Amino acid sequence: MPNEQFPIPAVNISKINPAYYRQQVNFTSEEPVGTIIVDTPGRFLYLTQPDGKALRYGVGIGRAGFDWGGTARIGAKREWPKWFPPAEMRQRQPELEKYAGGMPPGLSNPLGARALYIYEGRKDTLYRIHGTPEAWSIGQAVSSGCVRMLQQDIIDLYGRVPLQTKIVVRQV
Repeated sequence: MPNEQFPIPAVNISKINPAYYRQQVNFTSEEPVGTIIVDTPGRFLYLTQPDGKALRYGVGIGRAGFDWGGTARIGAKREWPKWFPPAEMRQRQPELEKYAGGMPPGLSNPLGARALYIYEGRKDTLYRIHGTPEAWSIGQAVSSGCVRMLQQDIIDLYGRVPLQTKIVVRQV
């Protein structure tokens, strides 16, 4: 994606199981069209569409002890966001303290090219759906709770969902 603010290099797809490639699939749901559904055990994110279809994206999810589930909404959206590691993360990883005021956007920023901020009511959960340069992490449980997507996939999803989009994160 050479036309991005920070040109994104091509993904080495040999590092990704083809099951996690973005694709339209048959998908039955009681949720309204336009809902984001994260299937944590399956490592997929679905964007519901009309006629029993969904766009399915492969994702990386939170490792044990760092997962979140429930129903919420997209309360904010950012292109090339700054990253602010939470205080708990900075305690576990003191080397991140230098980013307490925010890590500037760029290819090495953990939030990647886009971020969707998950809110419960008016409260920011601190969980995000965001891009990652670590293609190997798609299909894995490695993050500190956020939902990771390939850079081109988060850019695609970001363009499809407005603020207030409902999100359902299923743990089972």
